[in-house]
Amino acid sequence: MAVLRIREYPDPILKRPAEPVDRIDDTVRRLLDDMLETMYRAPGIGLAAPQVGVSKRIVVVDVSEQKNAPLRLVNPRITWRSEILVAAEEGCLSLPDQYAEVKRPEAVEVVYLDECGVERSLEAEGLLARCLQHEIDHLDGILFIDRLSPLKRSMVLRRLTKARRLRASA
Repeated sequence: MAVLRIREYPDPILKRPAEPVDRIDDTVRRLLDDMLETMYRAPGIGLAAPQVGVSKRIVVVDVSEQKNAPLRLVNPRITWRSEILVAAEEGCLSLPDQYAEVKRPEAVEVVYLDECGVERSLEAEGLLARCLQHEIDHLDGILFIDRLSPLKRSMVLRRLTKARRLRASA
């Protein structure tokens, strides 16, 4: 397995809708493994293929405390969202060290292909539901900052710019 480079805002691949995966083969399975390795090393709880420079509809997630329950999702799509919205703080590996409160449905149902090409369905709530929605947004070219008010979005981007300047001068 390899650790891949995580693309950071404003890399254009992050704003482009990803292409569906036509065939799950060893190349896709290797990418899933590399994405998990990258996510764990970052550390993060979810990662979408565009974040590592691959414009394909592929996501990996692991919200377990022990980091031993990885989910590999190919061509995931949300088929149901609860009407109840919950606000919670989100961050993103593509916007390092930036966080903001985002409102999302409390629960979702996601249909996807697993690493063997078998269609599966997953009902999720809480952190897993939030993480799945966040990562599937990446596949549609949407970042969590796109779900903020213009003022809050501007604040996050200013903090990101300042943090980059500080890192560069260190």
